[in-house]
Amino acid sequence: MIPFPHIDPVIFSMGPLQVRWYGLMYVLGFAASYFLVQQQIRRHDCRDLAPHFENLNLVLILSVIVGGRLGYVLFYNLAYYLRHPLEILATWEGGMSFHGACLTVIMSGWFFARRYQINFWRGIDLYIVTIPIGLGLGRLGNFINGELFGRPTDLPWGMIFPGGGPIARHPSQLYEMLLEGPILFLILWSLRKRPWQPGSTWDHGRLLAVFLFCYGTFRILVEFAREPDHQIGLFLGTISMGQILSSLMIATGALIWVIRRKG
Repeated sequence: MIPFPHIDPVIFSMGPLQVRWYGLMYVLGFAASYFLVQQQIRRHDCRDLAPHFENLNLVLILSVIVGGRLGYVLFYNLAYYLRHPLEILATWEGGMSFHGACLTVIMSGWFFARRYQINFWRGIDLYIVTIPIGLGLGRLGNFINGELFGRPTDLPWGMIFPGGGPIARHPSQLYEMLLEGPILFLILWSLRKRPWQPGSTWDHGRLLAVFLFCYGTFRILVEFAREPDHQIGLFLGTISMGQILSSLMIATGALIWVIRRKG
């Protein structure tokens, strides 16, 4: 068993203001995406996207926050928030859903692209290769908070988490950090310059399809080691909400693959 490294979730405080590691991970993820997308726009001379880059980033950041929160409310704890609607705004208390954020980002990006006549498929591929950086950092923030820990285990790297009782559990946040972060990033980044059908619009959108398929697969695998949300549990005693939503991601990725290939 490995001891859990008790790291104070609060980096520093200034009166009522607290700067937390989890919030810093979001900031670092947004900053990394901003820088890498900006570099790609310059390298590929994306004249349709460049003039709207700053506004699009603001829209996407808001979409992550709003979509992530609403996704958690709708998918994971709707009954509670129907009784306490004002607490929907209390994002500092935790409760974000990547599936909700992902859906909202794609939808808002599509509407933005239509409004300003931007090539949506090319634009989404520029952004999607950077998303694993934020995902990996976010999972590290979960680990520092001691939340979203895994199921009981007797493996030698099991940890006793502050909120997980006296038994050793999978550090599932670290599994997700590795799969959704550096591994997924390397997969997407290595594919971004590979021409599958040179000169065809099929090249645009394929990275989104790969991302949805890979993330969904990785998430389904890790969910077998992750403690299910106590307010939901497991459907049919086996399947978690995260696995259901990730299965829909895989199906969506496959559908995009087929549609874009025919296009």
